[in-house]
Amino acid sequence: MVSSVNTPGQAPQDSVAVELSASRGQSGEEPLPGQAGVRRVALNSLFWGARSTGSGQYLHNLLPHLAALQPETSYVLLGPAGAKQTQDDGTWPRHTLRTPFDGASRNLGKVWFEQVAFPRACQRIEADVAHVPYFAPPLWPTIPTVVTIHDLIPLLLPTYRATWAIRAYVRLVSLAARRASLVLTDSEASARDIVRHLGLPRERLRVIYLAVDASYHPVTPEARGEVLRRLALPDEFLLYLGGFDHRKSVIPLLEAYARARERLQGLPLVLAGRLPRKDSAFAPDPRPAIARLGLEGQVYLPGWVDEADKPALYSAALAFCFPSAYEGFGLPVLEAISCGTPAIVAAGSSLQEVAGHGGLVVPPGDVAALSAALVRLASERTLRAELSDAGLQHAQRFSWKRTAAQTLAAYEQAMRPAS
Repeated sequence: MVSSVNTPGQAPQDSVAVELSASRGQSGEEPLPGQAGVRRVALNSLFWGARSTGSGQYLHNLLPHLAALQPETSYVLLGPAGAKQTQDDGTWPRHTLRTPFDGASRNLGKVWFEQVAFPRACQRIEADVAHVPYFAPPLWPTIPTVVTIHDLIPLLLPTYRATWAIRAYVRLVSLAARRASLVLTDSEASARDIVRHLGLPRERLRVIYLAVDASYHPVTPEARGEVLRRLALPDEFLLYLGGFDHRKSVIPLLEAYARARERLQGLPLVLAGRLPRKDSAFAPDPRPAIARLGLEGQVYLPGWVDEADKPALYSAALAFCFPSAYEGFGLPVLEAISCGTPAIVAAGSSLQEVAGHGGLVVPPGDVAALSAALVRLASERTLRAELSDAGLQHAQRFSWKRTAAQTLAAYEQAMRPAS
């Protein structure tokens, strides 16, 4: 987030560090229906290389599928100085955009990149459409611009806009979103929030669901066992995997687990994910709560889990517990049901859409209901099997190919003058 949104009046001195090497596609093949006009797409690549973030995963999965569907279109990555480099940087042309604040203020440099350098570069490279894959569109776009707003967390949850600078930034990008040609979002729940809180007409919104990698599928017991031994985990458990900020409701999950401990008959709980560096109201450390509730030895904390190990971890769990109070999509839930693991999710945001009939739904913050759901999935084998089958069927609705096709259609619509 930014520490200030004040910018000097001097013209920006952004520069292109990498020459554009790809020309607009001129193959003799027939383009996809309805996509003939999209020849060059400029993508804000701030999160390129940040695969541990939701926006980074989105960009890294979307771009290859866009290119596969329509190879005659060129995709150009426009990123700030200091952005992470990845092994696939050479696949698409990448511009490094300089700002007057490089080396002086990371936050001011970020705002300048998003609001000045990026839209100017889009025009300079003669892109047909720009795509900002996170909630930071330019206030004054120079070409038709599409923005993906995954969620409205900083707008809806006060703890995520604790400083005046963050509040100013949220106001800036909220106003800018109203000037975008089209807004994409990950769920119907997020679409309702955007209409209600940004005042955006529903016809300028497109709900385009995310997807998971093909590696997320039920894993054999042998493959599961190897991962569990390496992570020093038991053979059966309940699983949470995600962050530890307050909205994730990890402390209520521990309280629900403690309430159900006798009925769970020793079934352990695994809390996977990078633990907070320090205990705070924003990101409570679960370890003090584990001690307070007398759960030592029953709750496992494996820490950060590599992407390659996640399918085995999901597949080994009897149930995946994700009682987050607010999510724009909730990718871990889709990962879990894709591996055949039933989920427990909180009502009120996108999680019911993502889980479908592959899980149980509890009211957000209801410890008693969450405790009862844990017991049901731990003890009712038939229910687990039914939810597992339903979740696997539901997961087939989501694919990156479909996401890419709908995104290409959005690019084409954004280019039309009427839009």
